[in-house]
Amino acid sequence: MTDNTGSDDPTSSQGASAAGETPAADGKDDSSGAETPAPRKGSKLGAVKELAFLVAIGVATAFLLQSFVIKPFWIPSESMENTLLVGDRVIVNRLDGDVERGDVVVFKGWDGADTIKRVIGKGGDAVKCCDDKRRITVNGHPLDEEAYLYPGDYPSDPFEVKVPQGRLWLMGDHRSQSVDSRDHHEYTGDGSISEDDVTGRAFAIFWPLSRATFLSTPETFTKLP
Repeated sequence: MTDNTGSDDPTSSQGASAAGETPAADGKDDSSGAETPAPRKGSKLGAVKELAFLVAIGVATAFLLQSFVIKPFWIPSESMENTLLVGDRVIVNRLDGDVERGDVVVFKGWDGADTIKRVIGKGGDAVKCCDDKRRITVNGHPLDEEAYLYPGDYPSDPFEVKVPQGRLWLMGDHRSQSVDSRDHHEYTGDGSISEDDVTGRAFAIFWPLSRATFLSTPETFTKLP
């Protein structure tokens, strides 16, 4: 942003200080007979117009960012604890490209409302619970979920699914408190959601400040082939 400090200041524009003159008190002439330059009304009006223009640009930029690039969301439930707590505010990137396993995403849920969960499987993945160590597997490879799974929760009750192409299998980190793909698969036969229903990836908690942090993909997902 251009620094306009002093550009419309009547004193500096007239060069009174640079000339070494001292303005006369009460509007009287100084010893040299020079008069104090009167403030220019036009320059003040110009400063107001410029400020209004900059405010308008800022508002328009914020609107465009929220409409097309990033958007804040509030967490209303316990389904993603302890990754996300009730009352947390997150920022969602709406232009982040392809969704990957392990991403925390906001999407249009099964009831049409904005919902936030973690991507466990993508189109073509075979997702199953559980192996002999009670771990969820993706294409036969176990997930080490200790880093994000709610303490004391088991990964899930048994299920096995082949995720259709173009769709996602999503689960909350607080498994015992999350209504997610597992429940809808049980009741409807297809708990996945379309990739087109994804609003974006949550990449940071910004409020409260005491919890502000970036949300990264757990390492266990980066090890999947």
